[in-house]
Amino acid sequence: MTHTPAETAHPAAPGTAPGTVPQPPQARKVPVERAHHGDVFVDDYEWLREKDNPEVVAHLEAENDYTNAVTAGQQPLREAIFNEIKKRTQETDLSVPVRKDGWWYYGRMEEGKQYGIQCRTRASDTGDPAADWTPPAVEPGTPVPGEQILLDGNAEAEGKPFFSLGGAAVTKDGHLYAYAEDNAGDERFTLRIKDLRTGELLPDVVENVFYSLAFSPDGTRVFYTVVDESWRPYQIKAHTLGTEVTDDVVVFQEDDPVMWTGFDLSADRRHLVVGIGCSEYSETRLLDFERPDEGLQVLVPRSERLLYDAEPFMLDGVQKVLLTHNKDAVNSMVSLADLAEFGKPLAEQRWATVLPHDDAVRVNGAGVTATHAVVSVRKDTIERVQVIPLEGLGTPDQAPAAEPDFDEELYTAGMGGSDYEAPLIRLTYTSYFTPPRIYDYELATGRLFLRKETPVLGGYDPSDYVAERAWATAGDGTRIPLSVLRKATLERDGANPGLVYGYGSYEVSMDPGFNTARLSLLDRGVVYVVAHVRGGGEVGRKWYDDGKKLQKKNTFTDFVAATDWLAASGWTDPARIAAMGGSAGGLLMGAVANLAPEKYAAILAQVPFVDALTSILDPDLPLSALEWEEWGNPIKDAEVYAYMKSYSPYENVRPANYPRIAAVTSFNDTRVLYVEPAKWVAKLREANTGTEPIVLKIEMAAGHGGASGRYEGWKDRAWDYAFVLDALGARELL
Repeated sequence: MTHTPAETAHPAAPGTAPGTVPQPPQARKVPVERAHHGDVFVDDYEWLREKDNPEVVAHLEAENDYTNAVTAGQQPLREAIFNEIKKRTQETDLSVPVRKDGWWYYGRMEEGKQYGIQCRTRASDTGDPAADWTPPAVEPGTPVPGEQILLDGNAEAEGKPFFSLGGAAVTKDGHLYAYAEDNAGDERFTLRIKDLRTGELLPDVVENVFYSLAFSPDGTRVFYTVVDESWRPYQIKAHTLGTEVTDDVVVFQEDDPVMWTGFDLSADRRHLVVGIGCSEYSETRLLDFERPDEGLQVLVPRSERLLYDAEPFMLDGVQKVLLTHNKDAVNSMVSLADLAEFGKPLAEQRWATVLPHDDAVRVNGAGVTATHAVVSVRKDTIERVQVIPLEGLGTPDQAPAAEPDFDEELYTAGMGGSDYEAPLIRLTYTSYFTPPRIYDYELATGRLFLRKETPVLGGYDPSDYVAERAWATAGDGTRIPLSVLRKATLERDGANPGLVYGYGSYEVSMDPGFNTARLSLLDRGVVYVVAHVRGGGEVGRKWYDDGKKLQKKNTFTDFVAATDWLAASGWTDPARIAAMGGSAGGLLMGAVANLAPEKYAAILAQVPFVDALTSILDPDLPLSALEWEEWGNPIKDAEVYAYMKSYSPYENVRPANYPRIAAVTSFNDTRVLYVEPAKWVAKLREANTGTEPIVLKIEMAAGHGGASGRYEGWKDRAWDYAFVLDALGARELL
């Protein structure tokens, strides 16, 4: 049976009073057999999945009690890190306004408040494009003339255990504001609509919607998505204002359990663009708002097994489609076609090349403004933006792509949201030590206008830190890119603590980005390494393909190779290295804990996907069927089953001297269920032959992203970092 920690006389555990050590709760064993492909696995802790079982809740609360007791001595360090984050943050701040339909939209934060406030103020039309598209100067703490508050997250959150804004939209005439809020952390939102002329809420309320929201151009309907029982977005629905929710129309429904469905409006708002896809192929359908009775038009059907995105727009009076696709292009390319071409068989369609395939350049996506195509690409691991004039697009007269020029080696530049009619595009820019910047890039001239750099207080100087590229070598000879961050004054004396961070799934890239909290690690001498392992997207599509399905183990061995590089680099003491990762990166943490527990002083696994095989074997669990394109289908394929079982962390826990481990999760997480780390921790403790504590920290009123509110988020990050720093013996500032 479960029980709460008891105090007994033992040598002190880290962070506890001398002479006592708390005892971990022990989950009782209830053997359950899981049989697939002739293999039988006995799972003693599957009963912890019973979320409504009072015994399960009591066990999780006992886990928190144990964690609090074991880490009590870290509280001063947590408070110090929290205060360091707070000291560096300008708590009263505003975003750079974005112009849309005659208004400037922006968000602001106020000191002492947890949540953002969404606002707008009127734009002017003087006929001078430079003036009309220069955002108004806004200063923290200074009232913005003509400000109208759309939504105050602090007022919305009052009296509620959790608050998160899932999506928002404004009608073209600026009269109505739709927003979706989550008060549990389970990412199922309630849609409400506010009349901005009166401040009153309309009676229209739609429960259990997903993230995307958009109004039809005439403002009479709002589109939203719905998830099925497995938490897969499968329906797009339209609610007509003033009607009963039961009358909402299903615009599209996707019944294939491996396909994810979403939508957006085209940049020119002539079409609803419905995207259906998985990681390997997709399908786009268009609804013409001027001809709604014609229904949805399929562009390239999924049966062609192409992975593509589409942006419809008008060019010289002809309806065109800009395609980002992988047809004969593993890294994708950009093509242009008349919309009419998609009525023909694929082999007969005529597509003009806009951006050809390049083995060294991954094309992420493309969109349009009224005058230019805008393309996101990745080259040398770095995300960047290119622009091409629409005039002559896809013809021999097409102008070459232009690219904003930045002076750092490791940075990230991406689209920041721009109006279709704007003569400029909004760019976001950041690097490991450059706080986020907002630029406007003038399309006609290529000039960059710096609109804002996020202030960092407390005497922050980027020259105090260094970010360098290094390379580890995997066992198969593959070179693994690393981003190595440290204090500039650090001595290369082999005595410093180190931390390796990784993810490595879903073609997601761990791009350079500023992180205020991370400075608290670096200021204590930690050498922080981002391991850009296979399974991510940093080095093109093949890099992803080489770290998924039956090559997934490359992700784990790449991370161990990155750890070995750090241990041998001369920067760190090999006995003072920790590992950290979250979600699919938490699976990575579980895998390396089994592969090489001796290489780490501590492992921090955030919302970790550590019982992957159990989850994916159950198609009724949230997102399981969608995961088959990432990991393979172990239900139907015996080889996939055997391969997954050979690395899934839970099945491979073994007698070993495990390092200090913390699994951090949330009770209402719908992406990685709390039961995965709960079972994993119970099994680790059972097998552990070492003496280091293994703890589970669970937020009982939160979701995949942890607790809501910025201060609560800072506390979560301070807890994580204090756990690592304590294990590394790096509690003090340099």
